[in-house]
Amino acid sequence: MRKWLPLISVCLGTFMLLIDVTIANVALPDMVDDLDASFGALQWVINAYALALGALVLGVGSIADLLGHRRVYVVGLAIFATSSLACGLAPNPGALIAARTVQGVGAAALFATTFALLNSAYVGRDRGSAYGIWGAVSGASAAVGPILGGLLTDGASWRWIFFVNLPISAVALAVCVTLLGDPHRPERGGRVDIGGMASFTAAAAAATYALIRANGAGWSDAGVWGLLGLAAVLLTVFVLVESRSRHAMFDLTLLGNRSFVGVLLAGALLTFAAFATFAYTSIWLQSVLGLSAIGAGLTGLPMSVMAFAVSAVLGRVLHGRRPDLVIGAGLLLVGLGSLLTAVLLRGSAGWPALVPGLAVIGAGVGLATPILGSAAMSLVPAVRGGMAGGAVNTARQLGYAFGVAALGSVFVARAQDSLSGRGIPDADRVAHAVAGGQTNNLLQAAPPDGRVLLDGATHAAAVTGVQATFAVAGAAGVLASLLVFVFMRPTGARITQREGRPSVPQPAGQ
Repeated sequence: MRKWLPLISVCLGTFMLLIDVTIANVALPDMVDDLDASFGALQWVINAYALALGALVLGVGSIADLLGHRRVYVVGLAIFATSSLACGLAPNPGALIAARTVQGVGAAALFATTFALLNSAYVGRDRGSAYGIWGAVSGASAAVGPILGGLLTDGASWRWIFFVNLPISAVALAVCVTLLGDPHRPERGGRVDIGGMASFTAAAAAATYALIRANGAGWSDAGVWGLLGLAAVLLTVFVLVESRSRHAMFDLTLLGNRSFVGVLLAGALLTFAAFATFAYTSIWLQSVLGLSAIGAGLTGLPMSVMAFAVSAVLGRVLHGRRPDLVIGAGLLLVGLGSLLTAVLLRGSAGWPALVPGLAVIGAGVGLATPILGSAAMSLVPAVRGGMAGGAVNTARQLGYAFGVAALGSVFVARAQDSLSGRGIPDADRVAHAVAGGQTNNLLQAAPPDGRVLLDGATHAAAVTGVQATFAVAGAAGVLASLLVFVFMRPTGARITQREGRPSVPQPAGQ
């Protein structure tokens, strides 16, 4: 049992940082009442965390390579715990949003060092088991957040969605300090790449904020494209800085390695295809079908259970298998599960129509997630594990943010078509209101004689919109599977094991 305690520490950190992406969603109405703030302002309780996490994870990973992965993980736990306490005690919206931003900084430190610490703590089949369990926790966390958030908010207070992190952080910190080792010495003679870190963090922040803004304002908004243009310019600056730096935080030559590019694409498209639909599924379940926050969260259990079971059971078995086949098969299952859900969501379908597809998606997530981490780590020296982990997790965060924004546009477009077909005036405004969870407000404001017609139209529009998001997510999953098979296809069938890395086929481009 003692040998698995380091894994418990890493899994606790992963569980906290991932559920905090979604746990606050169901508590926003209570926060609005308690803090006397607008719903729009408190959306930044969610966005600030996602923005900090997505922008900083690669830079923090490079710092971890210099200072030590274990040390940065411990600091990340301390920051996460302290900022969680500040979130729970926040007296006003500004303080809460600021604390959530700092919490995102701590989460970036945890996320960037996870893979490197697992590689340091385990070898052989134990490493396969460790990645499997970590993948199980990672895959299940997204759906657990709304359930836990609903239980804590209804049973105690919204503040407890943050206070609950304190005992978990304490346990993880105690185990980490006493048992978690980091045998790989930091890079000798390395320096913090300030120019690279500043330019990439700014580029990632601009891109993430653009996607957050697009989700509300739409893709026709000039500010969205201005931010995306700024992100492109800053990314160009980053490439120029890295190409001339003697202590680059990101090894640009890895982008010439087809396998590493394949891992990045897989990470981005996995979160897009598997998780971005949750935002609109939740809106449909709660604001249209009338489910409670806990009830809506429970509909995601088939996915969580399957992800946990597949990853935990197969992690050890799949250790040493060709990563392109395992990751590609997982992404294909995610795509097929989403397409199955799109087929089943028709007419007056209710929440049971989600169950079969979500179970298949969960199986795909459980298959792909653990191998994704070990494949990335196999392509870099152990001392650059923070960089590799940061790059993969940056791709995952940006994939999710882009997915939510892109699928929001899909939802609105299909809902608008449905409403126009039923003769609803001002269909564009109504479609945006349905996508924003404002269906009840629409019905209350409608004339009594037109309320029944509008109610039926919004139900149909919501189903049509959710169906379209699953169809697009399914196509993304299938496309991702094909890209993985192309980019990560090995040049030979030989199995290697070098410098304590996972046993994987010699990848293409290496």
